[in-house]
Amino acid sequence: MKLYNSMSPNGMRVDIFIAEKGIEIETVNVGIMDGETQGEAFRKINSLGEVPVLELADGTIITESIAICRYLEAKHPAPALFGITEKEQALVEMWNRRIELKLFQVIGAIGLHTFELFRERITQVPEYAETQRNLFPERLGWLDKELSDDRAFIAGENFSVADITGMAMLGLCRFVQYEIPEELTRVKRWEAAIKARPSWPQMPG
Repeated sequence: MKLYNSMSPNGMRVDIFIAEKGIEIETVNVGIMDGETQGEAFRKINSLGEVPVLELADGTIITESIAICRYLEAKHPAPALFGITEKEQALVEMWNRRIELKLFQVIGAIGLHTFELFRERITQVPEYAETQRNLFPERLGWLDKELSDDRAFIAGENFSVADITGMAMLGLCRFVQYEIPEELTRVKRWEAAIKARPSWPQMPG
């Protein structure tokens, strides 16, 4: 296997997943800031010009971070990061989607519609970014209430891919210079526990 990756929110998800699994995969760093992901050579690997990309030994290409994580989970079942029992798997799936749709995508939209990096790739709408910046604290407040049972992790008592998506969300918070409010004590407790894990990536800058 060969992983094409870079320091990006979705790339972070796969890197953390691999670290939590304790597996080694040959990794090729592909530049985002210098436009390498948009070049002809890389687009032959992924026509969308996005990382991460997992290339299997038979040449099969798997893109999308969660698809890659599911493949690695099947190849390396322990520790189980998508749940073990039917109920655990359903709860992990539910919470991974909730964190992705209600928080990860909201904070990501701020950068997508304001960072110079994306100016030539999408039609940026700064006003939309502002609506998402206003919405994000509300969504964090929702998560804080959801964690009122003081469970250890997002989907229950076991660390899961839902927490990894949350870690990527926290990485995005850093890039858009957003600090989790101190009054959200349950989210802050979870944030501290997550950042204490060995798999938490060293963030540049």
